[in-house]
Amino acid sequence: MSLQVDYFVAPQSPWTFLGHERFAAMARAAGATVRVRPMDLARIFPLTGGLPLPKRAPARQAYRLVELARFSKLVGEPLNLHPKFFPVVGDPAARLITAVREHDGDPAAMRIAGAILRAVWVQERDIADPLTLSALLVECGLAPGRLDDAQAPAIQAAYDLDTDAALAAGVFGAPSYVIDGELFWGQDRLEFVQRRLAGGAA
Repeated sequence: MSLQVDYFVAPQSPWTFLGHERFAAMARAAGATVRVRPMDLARIFPLTGGLPLPKRAPARQAYRLVELARFSKLVGEPLNLHPKFFPVVGDPAARLITAVREHDGDPAAMRIAGAILRAVWVQERDIADPLTLSALLVECGLAPGRLDDAQAPAIQAAYDLDTDAALAAGVFGAPSYVIDGELFWGQDRLEFVQRRLAGGAA
C-alpha cells in the first residue's frame, strides 16, 4: 500500500516553489499518493508564532534573500529575488488549486500549483489577477471554468478545512509535508521526506 503525503502549500511561497518539482518527482518515484492542501498562512502565522514578511526584523528579511539565492543555485531552480508581484495575496490562487483538486484530482492540482508558483517567482505574473489565473489554467490544459468554480462556498469551506488540518498537524509554515502523522517542514527537509517515502526512518 502506497504512502499518502498531505502536502500543505502556500501559492505565494518561494520555498514551496523551490521544492515543488523535486517533491513531485520524489512522490512519483516512490509511488506515493499526494494530497495537495493549500492553506491560509494569514490564519496559520498568528496561531503558531510566525510573522508576515514585512513585519519581520530587517536582519531576518535580509538573510531570507541570502538563503533564497543559495538554495536557488543549489537546486537549480532560478528565481527572481524581488519579483514584480510580491508580496501578493495568495487566497485566490489557493482557492483555484483547491477547485482543481476537487474537480480534476490531485495530479492536476499539482500541475496548476507548480504553474502558479512559477508565475510568481520566474515569470513576473500577478497570481491575484483573475486573468493570470485563467491563462494558467489554459496553459495547464485545464478548464477555464475552474476559475468560476473557485468562487463557490464549498471551495472556501474546503480551503478552511485544509487550514484547520494544517493547524491540527502542527504545521506552521510552507511547504510542509505530513506522512502518517509525521511532519516535515521546508523544502530543505526533502531528503528526509525521500527517506521516509522509501520506507526508512527519517
